[in-house]
Parts: sequence; C-alpha cells; structure tokens
Amino acid sequence: MRLIAHRGCADQYPENTVAAVRQSARYADAIEVDVRRCGSGELVAFHDERVDRLTDAEGRVADLPWDRLGDLEVLDSGETVPRLRAVLDAVPEGVRVQVELKETGLAADVRDAVAGVDREVAVSSFDETALAAVRDLEWDVPTGFLFESDPEANLATALELGCDAVHPHYDCCLETDVVDAAHAAGLDVIAWKALETREEFAALREVDVDGATADRWDIAPTSKAAPAASD
Repeated sequence: MRLIAHRGCADQYPENTVAAVRQSARYADAIEVDVRRCGSGELVAFHDERVDRLTDAEGRVADLPWDRLGDLEVLDSGETVPRLRAVLDAVPEGVRVQVELKETGLAADVRDAVAGVDREVAVSSFDETALAAVRDLEWDVPTGFLFESDPEANLATALELGCDAVHPHYDCCLETDVVDAAHAAGLDVIAWKALETREEFAALREVDVDGATADRWDIAPTSKAAPAASD
C-alpha cells in the first residue's frame, strides 16, 4: 500500500511548503498538495480558504495578491506560502505528485503548471465540476474523486467523470464494500483521513486499499532508507 504524504506530512512539517515536500519525499511514495488561486491569479499551494489558521495574517486566499501572500510565514516555520510550480519543482524524481483542486476554474492552469515538470502527476478533488473540467480538457492525467460517504452513488459519479481512482474516507473503506466495488470497476482506491498511527495504516492495508494519505511517514513500513537519528 502506497504512503501518500498528506500536505507533505502535515504533522511533521509545515504543510504545503517546499520544505515539507522535500523532507517527506525522502520517505513517501507520493506527495499530496492542495492548490488554490490567489487574488492576483497565481496558483498557490494552500489548503484552507483563509490564511488565518496557518499564518499571522487574516483573509481569504482568493482576496490576497501574490506579493502579499508569498511573504506569509506558515506556522512560524520560516517557510512561506509557495506557488504551485515551486512545490512541483521540489518533488524529487521517482515520487508522484497528487494535486488536489480546492476550487473550480483551475484545471487549465494546473495543466500548464505541470507541463514542464518531469514527474508523474495525478489530480484529485471533492468537486465534480473541477474534475469535469479536467476531463473536458482532454488532458491525459490520472484523476480521482474524493468523497466521505454514500459510496455507491459516488463510485458511479467517479465512473461518469472518467476517473482512474476513488478517494473514499477511511471509515467508508472499513465499513462498506467500496474497496471491492471500486476494484471490480477497474479503479484504484486511495483512502483519505490524514493517518497518524500504525494501526490506521494496517487497517487499510488489511482491506486491500491501494494507497492512503498520511500526516506522518513513520507509521508505515517503507522500502526507502530509514531516517537518521537527527531527523
């Protein structure tokens, strides 16, 4: 089962930053990053609609221009809010990138941002409209539909959207037959919950999930080199 570093392992590193990507990529199979458009039009790696939780500033990402947003420090870490391209460039060779679209109207610009990056990229979203826009571009990129409940209906939606994977919530994977149903339909299953324990990781592996997002890389066996004690 693949370990996907949720926001670059948000429990260990300042989420969605260049440093988080570089550090977590040493141990994870893939990196999940969130993308939004800021007030001046640039694509930025940021999860929340507002900057209040992660920075000392206030306001909506969509209202802040890049020359303001790009100077904001994330969680007093010394790392600032990055553009999407800076995050993509920080991903080392052999590590996949999962870009989650947090809003509509991003598909074409995300495609352009990843065009010059020699990395395997997948696109996911909770938003059907955002994924439909990716499909309508005829962009040859793997896509995944995120959902929390109602697996039968959401699996049907993923198939209608032409997705390659479904991303059900952790509980949905354990309490319903969504994993078997998705596999029978030819779809991968990537669970989300931002796993934090070995027990959670093991539970998903037991039901044959293909991958899962995690806030820590040290909760799962990995073929990559073990970290040094100073890490």
